[in-house]
Amino acid sequence: MLNKALIEDVLTAALSTGGDFSEIFVEDRFTSRMKLQSSRLEDSLSGSDFGVGIRVLNGLKSAYAITNDFSREGLMKAANEAAQAIQSTRGQNSIILPQVKQIVESIHPIELMPNSVDKSRKLAILRNADQIVRNYHSSISQATIGLVEEEQNVLIANSEGTYVEDRRVRSRLVINAIASNEHDMQTGFYGPGRFQGFEYIEGLDLDHYAKEAARIAVTMLHADPAPSGKFPVIIDNEFGGVIFHEACGHGLEAYSVAKNNSVFANKIGEKVASELVTYIDDGTLTNEWGSINIDDEGEKTRKNILIENGILKGYMIDKFNARRMNAKSTGSGRRESYKFAPTSRMTNTYIAPGKSSPEEIIANTEYGIYAKYMGGGQVNPATGDYNFAINEAYLVKNGKIDKPLRGATLIGNGAKTIQKVDMVGNNLGHGAGMCGASSGSVPVNVGQPTLRVSEITVGGKETI
Repeated sequence: MLNKALIEDVLTAALSTGGDFSEIFVEDRFTSRMKLQSSRLEDSLSGSDFGVGIRVLNGLKSAYAITNDFSREGLMKAANEAAQAIQSTRGQNSIILPQVKQIVESIHPIELMPNSVDKSRKLAILRNADQIVRNYHSSISQATIGLVEEEQNVLIANSEGTYVEDRRVRSRLVINAIASNEHDMQTGFYGPGRFQGFEYIEGLDLDHYAKEAARIAVTMLHADPAPSGKFPVIIDNEFGGVIFHEACGHGLEAYSVAKNNSVFANKIGEKVASELVTYIDDGTLTNEWGSINIDDEGEKTRKNILIENGILKGYMIDKFNARRMNAKSTGSGRRESYKFAPTSRMTNTYIAPGKSSPEEIIANTEYGIYAKYMGGGQVNPATGDYNFAINEAYLVKNGKIDKPLRGATLIGNGAKTIQKVDMVGNNLGHGAGMCGASSGSVPVNVGQPTLRVSEITVGGKETI
């Protein structure tokens, strides 16, 4: 992508005002998007983006510059801009270490690159999913089917001798269904994605995913208003993990911890969760949506055990915040693109499976709420206070799933909720999503088995 001699010159120039670390991030990205709406192809867009980000650190100071000009002059100009912004008074420049290329062995096999497949082949899958949704029930009034594909090639080098290249390929199908009658309208969603090529999309069980999106919409159209109060809440597996991603995961990122803006700061070795909870971030899971071979600082990703049997064991740490914490990177530095400086971010974050079956968890719940699919929400990362909608909910009575409920919202505090987990299932599942933060939007998996929280405040329209 860029020759080594030029990279070394850029890294040296970036240190010209006395910085102690410099880094170059080179990105060549191909993106393709298709959208079928009202059974018609509304969008079919593809394009490439090339850019370079140059970062300089000096102690706890950081400067970042970007450029689309990859000529020598353009790169040196960006390096000097970053250097001028850092302005150290140390009196001497740092020396860059020799750049030795590291070989990254990908653990994510790819068979069909996105740009190698004809669009008509992709459109056929979108049309098939559209028909499955529309044929599910007479109340289905609209379907939107999207396909998102991406190939990202990166080169990362720094003054500490790192020189590494990597390729990331991701594919995701997005299914939205709308069910309506003369009084109301409800939506259903499913968005499976993987670190794979088009072979993943072609191999999807379209009948399952499309019908599931439609089923959610139709079920919620005929659901009763949710009750309000404090109840035991059973949260289903896969995307149910989003509540802990938002309310706990962000609090375990060094971006918050290093500034003491997290309820988990300075608590290593302390009991912060139920002993049934082991919380893990693992970027090495083969072909999972949130996986990466190396992070966006050139570090190998790894399995980071954050909480083990309720005890806080560690954090997700990037290079810059490692300085604040006097720690080492955990391979958790991520960014959306060259336009963003990296910071600590999640990859595939999940609660490890327990010993109970989902059936046992339901059978042991006399009265409560079953959250089958979670929706979006809001979280205060400093306090862990959250507010999450449930896209599909049910009442649980006498150990059995009862009537469907709509309009249910979970309100609580992540640090307290994770302490109230009293049953953990054996059916771990992962759900694909996008996570936005200071370094942009990155693909992540959220995951968990079915679990029960002994009490959460539920916001609804009915009072029990």
